[in-house]
Amino acid sequence: MDSGQWTVDSERGPSDLIRLLQWVFGTIRVELGELCTFTRGNGLQKKDFTEEGYPVIHYGQIYTRYGFSTDKTISFTGQNVFAKLKKAKPGDIVMATTSENVEDVGKAVVWEGNEEVGIGGHSCALQTEQSSKFLVYYFQSNDFQQQKEKMVVGTKVIELYPKNIQKILIILPSLEEQSRIVTILDKFDELMTSISQGLSKEIELRQKQYEYFRDTLLNFPDKYE
Repeated sequence: MDSGQWTVDSERGPSDLIRLLQWVFGTIRVELGELCTFTRGNGLQKKDFTEEGYPVIHYGQIYTRYGFSTDKTISFTGQNVFAKLKKAKPGDIVMATTSENVEDVGKAVVWEGNEEVGIGGHSCALQTEQSSKFLVYYFQSNDFQQQKEKMVVGTKVIELYPKNIQKILIILPSLEEQSRIVTILDKFDELMTSISQGLSKEIELRQKQYEYFRDTLLNFPDKYE
């Protein structure tokens, strides 16, 4: 084995092998496609929205209206449309795969509601046995962003196809360490939200502090450089 980097090449399930490698190496580097099952969204348009009904997430809302997680949706649709949509289950990640800029494409939100949520086109649901919240935070890290920038296509409309997302390498600590990192970053996210109505300079300062601690927490040993 080479520095803990691994690809699925065994008849054993990937989850068992990931746990074994984490036990041996502590932190390993794994392709996202080996951590998650991807489901591409379909069919949801803004004209399908209703005042109430079944919960849905539109791809454009992921980078304009949602934070890192949510247990409630901004939009709803009727039964007929909802029945045709692909779904994300509680604990799944919903990722935007289309945007007008590189920064927003690939942004994601963890669905923490108590029921399935419908997802539309230009998005996909990621189901994982790892910490969904950890992965969503990792998607904002410098390491992920640098890899993502090499895989997007388009100029006016930027696309990040699931087949390419799956190739992005994730530096993955143990579930215990993932939980510790999420707890710290959640506190910073709550702080940023609580001062969102404050002075612009204070917001800018706290944002820089948050980004510093985020990148520090998600910056793992140099053996992967």
